[in-house]
Amino acid sequence: MARSASTQQRRGPGRARNPEIDARVLAVANRQLSTLGYEAMSLAAVAQEAGTTRQALYRRWPDKASLAADALLAAAAAGPASATADPLADLIAELSDFERGVSLPGRLSLVGTMLQDATAAEARARYQARVIAPRRARIWAILERAQQLALIDSDADLEVAVTLATGAWYARALAGLEPPADWAARTARLVWRAAGGQAAGGRGAPRAAEPGPRRSPRDVSG
Repeated sequence: MARSASTQQRRGPGRARNPEIDARVLAVANRQLSTLGYEAMSLAAVAQEAGTTRQALYRRWPDKASLAADALLAAAAAGPASATADPLADLIAELSDFERGVSLPGRLSLVGTMLQDATAAEARARYQARVIAPRRARIWAILERAQQLALIDSDADLEVAVTLATGAWYARALAGLEPPADWAARTARLVWRAAGGQAAGGRGAPRAAEPGPRRSPRDVSG
């Protein structure tokens, strides 16, 4: 019996993709990226571990770079909830969310993978655009809002402050040190003070200062 036109239209051309296979492949690819690095990541090994075939893999992703890029997007965190009336509390929440994400198995290794020369430029660009840049933009927005509320200096160097916020974690990891207790709150308060803000509970009256020049978080690599 011939298939109805509605059935053909619903299914579209070719075989329908199985979302369960896609999810398994992306999870395996992300694990291989984190533990082995991009260069050692193998499409054949990903297919075998995910319980599918290389042919099925190639129908979905034409090359390793496209698979790696999609695996990174699937693992990207959405970020914390929307802003509140307290920028310092928002900064602490943002860094707490960062700490949770970077502490997941393989996440820190993935950062190292993105810095390797062998990593495909497409995968690195996707990681920067979908993982690094959104986090930096949220931290920048928090500090910029604090400037607008005169809670930190109007001329505070936000470009450096944003990098300090998360860079402190990577610096300790490279030194082989465990993060200190209450890392997120302590780091947020240090960045806040470095930008001219006062400690929680002792802010005093808002500063009467002219707004500083508006800049944008151009550098997504830090």
